[in-house]
Amino acid sequence: MEVKARAPGKIILAGEHAVVHGSTAVAASLNLYTYVSLRFPTPSDNDEFLRLQLKDLALEFSWPVARIKDALPEAGSLLSSKPTSCSIETMKSIAALVEEQNIPEAKIGLASGVSAFLWLYSCIHGFKPATVVVTSELPLGSGLGSSAAFCVALSAALLSFSDSVSLDMSQQGWSAFGESELELLNKWAFEGEKIIHGKPSGLDNTVSTYGNMIKFRSGNLTLIKSNMPLKMLITNTKVGRNTKALVAGVSERTIRHPDAMSLVFNAVDSISNELSTIIQSPAPNELSITEKEEKIEELIEMNQGLLQCMGVSHASIETVLRTTLKYKLASKLTGAGGGGCVLTLLPTLLSGTVVDKVIAELESCGFQCLLSAIGGKGAENLNGEGLAILLYEVPLEVLQL
Repeated sequence: MEVKARAPGKIILAGEHAVVHGSTAVAASLNLYTYVSLRFPTPSDNDEFLRLQLKDLALEFSWPVARIKDALPEAGSLLSSKPTSCSIETMKSIAALVEEQNIPEAKIGLASGVSAFLWLYSCIHGFKPATVVVTSELPLGSGLGSSAAFCVALSAALLSFSDSVSLDMSQQGWSAFGESELELLNKWAFEGEKIIHGKPSGLDNTVSTYGNMIKFRSGNLTLIKSNMPLKMLITNTKVGRNTKALVAGVSERTIRHPDAMSLVFNAVDSISNELSTIIQSPAPNELSITEKEEKIEELIEMNQGLLQCMGVSHASIETVLRTTLKYKLASKLTGAGGGGCVLTLLPTLLSGTVVDKVIAELESCGFQCLLSAIGGKGAENLNGEGLAILLYEVPLEVLQL
């Protein structure tokens, strides 16, 4: 028996940084996914190991289940009860388990994700041997919510084999979870995110769990439904950034220029609210969609200008902006800035030839380009019977099973 789950990444459409200072922000899911498959061995396999395979990175970790049981007795006692935070003492035990794996120095950033895996698995399934395989369409550390998508997809796969979720084994293809099940897996995913990030907002895992779009302000998250198709070109500059330093830089600028920065944050708040209103309003025909896209383009340009006022742009981001502007396309950074990713709205009537030219020019600069619809589905699962039928629908480079 095998189950597969997937969860999408996310982008910030408007409001990053300003949200820290009380403004509204809008986030949306991508149709770029992280996939997690879970398989338990048969008794005849005589396998007593828990294995985690990160296919995209060609890495595999394994632990004797008896070793995990000795190290994490607290986790095994929970077994699918309500989501629970990992204690400091247990984190030390998990760190020892991870350290034994001798993760390559260049990949040491993965340690927190492996730690989250051990906690979530042990809490939900105790000390059963199993093989968990992870593949992803999301670049790591680029601000597209890759860690949250991992935690959500992992929680979805684990819960699908627990008493907390009822799978419809007759259904073929990807299927959504029920409302109460989504709430549960979102809470488990948040516990994983806390291990990875310390004090996450909960935004990334919520967008990944529920999909579509979320409007958030001062810690309050509101699900909103898009009434128009939106397609984005996402350009990964591959420039790493220090999110904490960028956030601190905006705060320092606010201290130096409180009145001016207050006006900047108020403007961002207005942009986010107008954007969410446009997205939710009906679009009965192609003309109205085009008119709405033109308004969204203006809001994207204004938001980017305000982000530049906050001091979070970067030379690589400016290169993307200049390139897309040549083709009269609107772009903005998404996430922390200082590198990372840039999103560009692709209007419905834009020709594929133009898109190809833009991508070619950006890739010639060494950037990575991804095409994605936004505001799509959240976490879904695929049971063992449907898995064989659906394999051909997932790109080969994503599966690699």
